[in-house]
Amino acid sequence: MSVEADDKHYLWHPFTQQEIWEAEPQLVIDRADGCYLFDSEGRRYLDGVSSLWVTAHGHRRAEINAAIIDQLDRVAHTTFLGLTHEPATKLARRLVELAPGHLRRVFYSDTGAAAVEIALKMAFQYWQQTDPPRPSKTRFFSLNNDYHGDTVGAMSVGGVDLYHALYKPLLFPIYQEPGAYCYRCHLRKSYPSCGIACLDQVKRTIAAHADELAAVVMEPMIQAAAGMIAFPPGYTRAIRETAREHDVLFIVDEVATGFGRTGTMFACEQEGIEPDLMAIGKGLSGGYLPLAATLATEEIYRAFLGPIDSGRTFYHGHTYTGNPVACAAALASLDLFETERTLDKLQPRISQLTEGLRRLETLRHVGNVRQRGFMAGVELVRDVDSRQPFPAVERVGHRVCNEARARGLILRPLGNVIAVMPPLVISEAELSFLLDVVEESVRAVTESPE
Repeated sequence: MSVEADDKHYLWHPFTQQEIWEAEPQLVIDRADGCYLFDSEGRRYLDGVSSLWVTAHGHRRAEINAAIIDQLDRVAHTTFLGLTHEPATKLARRLVELAPGHLRRVFYSDTGAAAVEIALKMAFQYWQQTDPPRPSKTRFFSLNNDYHGDTVGAMSVGGVDLYHALYKPLLFPIYQEPGAYCYRCHLRKSYPSCGIACLDQVKRTIAAHADELAAVVMEPMIQAAAGMIAFPPGYTRAIRETAREHDVLFIVDEVATGFGRTGTMFACEQEGIEPDLMAIGKGLSGGYLPLAATLATEEIYRAFLGPIDSGRTFYHGHTYTGNPVACAAALASLDLFETERTLDKLQPRISQLTEGLRRLETLRHVGNVRQRGFMAGVELVRDVDSRQPFPAVERVGHRVCNEARARGLILRPLGNVIAVMPPLVISEAELSFLLDVVEESVRAVTESPE
């Protein structure tokens, strides 16, 4: 049987309606190079979503390949329970040196959702054993449209009904308020004249429940999976300051935004935010291997210290915690950020993306274009004046991405939002091609005769 036939016979894909998948022809990726993926027929496609937001320096980077091979010649895996090794310790030091604020301790895991789960458990347990203990602080606050992963705890603090509504009976209760979605403001106001009025209820809820709240959890600057919903400047910082004012921990989810995606190493840097806990993943290994981490302040870490019978141990772990090969890949990726001045070279590409997106704003069915650094979303609507969305059953975003694929570009829709997040090292010519194809594909699907 062919790869595609075996796939449709044996596999179950994430976030995929398998009945549709099995009915449509599928793309079989055979190899990759630079910013491109190649299918089994040898056709080339620009990777417009960094293989789901992880590929920083392009595919098949010789430096990362060499680091992985070198580590394989030493040890591929050893448990992190009762043992340690050089790649994990070196990476922890590097991450602490790069991290915003006073984050000093690194707890490894393998996915962004796990990193968030760990942060939630740390925050919960911290209040139970801080001096003096605050046993009432067991709840969490988040914003609707937040996405933090698909494990039970991460879903509990999430707010994307499409992904989470079915599982609500499994989830623990939280406090939640609408986030700033300026294009579809729930207060029917307009930014900036509104003065970010939606912050008021967020602040009130945090203040009213501060004695119960272990932590506020949020994505900084932009809600990625919800449709690249970009917050107004200062919004994330205002929520962080509210949490600090009311003695509530602040957990920042930098899984999607970390490692250059917003133009700085971490999005927190742009608003001077000092989190108490930070979840990272996706681009941590440069797009090579599953690796994530939760960073904590020394204050939080020290609340877990005590004799064996104190009950203060953090009982959490993963079989592949701190995998040496994954850590070696991450170290090589961080070396590339430094030696190639990746973030400095990214700034002209961010400006180019901004200019190209302005062109899309003039299209008949583009309602809103949103961008934070090198993360962007193009929201398609049936009617621009009324902001009426296309019905989900029409699968407009999916059809646009299929059109782009036929033109040599891989994209992934978020409903009616076309997400654009190419590798950080994309060239000027490649980014021009990407923007041209997005425009052509949107026109082909939304402006073609009925």
